Amino acid sequence: MSIFEVVMLLCFGAAWPFSIRKSLITGQNAGKSLRFLIIVFIGYVAGIIHKLLYSRDIVTVFYFLNASMVLIDIFIFMRNARRISV
Repeated sequence: MSIFEVVMLLCFGAAWPFSIRKSLITGQNAGKSLRFLIIVFIGYVAGIIHKLLYSRDIVTVFYFLNASMVLIDIFIFMRNARRISV
């Protein structure tokens, strides 16, 4: 386990609740890109796979937590996109 990896995941993870809240409250996707969210999600999944295969430790929990928040943001993005197009 690397303290730098933990700090990176905590810093990135701290931003997702604000992004999710904004999307829920405004109902808009302004300033967001579905492509970006998917790329970030794939990055977290790759980190999870690496941790499970080569370096199992508690940091894996942070990868799961962050990936879950990004996935929630993706679903909200798609919901908002449907609302706007209707």
